[in-house]
Amino acid sequence: MNVSASIIRVVVAKPGLDGHDRGAKIVARALRDAGMEVIYTGLHQTPEQIVQTAVQEDADAIGLSILSGAHIPLFTKTLELLKAEGASDILLFGGGIIPDADITSLKNMGVSEIFTPGTPTENIVTWLRSNVKN
Repeated sequence: MNVSASIIRVVVAKPGLDGHDRGAKIVARALRDAGMEVIYTGLHQTPEQIVQTAVQEDADAIGLSILSGAHIPLFTKTLELLKAEGASDILLFGGGIIPDADITSLKNMGVSEIFTPGTPTENIVTWLRSNVKN
């Protein structure tokens, strides 16, 4: 068995103009500490840059951290680009300041999961391990 095939690869990204990345870095560190390979793209990424990174890195999942209030258009564009790239198998999840009413809409659009502030990082690790198909 190829050991690297079982390592979950996650792109953690901060799309848009949001300049606060403490939460994204905490999640990235927790995923790394849990044995996952994490590619953190940094601040001010476009959905195009994020999807391109995920495809190039053969990622299993993309985690978007959004605090700016632009979660609907950013998730929508990211999902559209994943589909256009033939990469709909890459799980898209996210977190940040997202109203409960929008979480249902996002999940109906195809976002796999949303983690709100205060979610224990262990919950994110467990969710990824349960949902990524390696």
